[in-house]
Amino acid sequence: MYRLLLHYEFEALVGLLIGVSLLALWKGGAAERIGGALNLAAGMFATFLHPQLSPQAQPTALLMVDAALAGGFLFLALRYASLWLGGALLLQAVQFSLHAYYIVMGNSHDFSREPYFMLINNLDTSGINVCILLGTVLAWRKRVVDRRLAPTG
Repeated sequence: MYRLLLHYEFEALVGLLIGVSLLALWKGGAAERIGGALNLAAGMFATFLHPQLSPQAQPTALLMVDAALAGGFLFLALRYASLWLGGALLLQAVQFSLHAYYIVMGNSHDFSREPYFMLINNLDTSGINVCILLGTVLAWRKRVVDRRLAPTG
């Protein structure tokens, strides 16, 4: 039963990742589109390519993807100076620290043996998705208001 719940939770989180990223690509501004695309690429790596690697290479690969995503968010935060980007960057730093801690301590990234790893990882990933979603909604709303206030003629 526990494995079945994990499977449904995993599917829901992947669905959330894809949905938020597609909404960001469709309705977001430049920062939201780039951030959504970066997050989607990192999530797809973790979902589909990560299991294809050897167990010894998986933690290092996750750490490298986390570093690349944090670097992307840092670039966006410096370029666009948006509050949602600051939140996503901080949450990505937590994600990077989580994976680095498990590598340094020699702990397994196995969700069945490390329930706190799974919990923190999933909450953190969901928080990043919420930040991107908030940024997308705010950019979309601003664009709609600007169109209404623009002079016609």
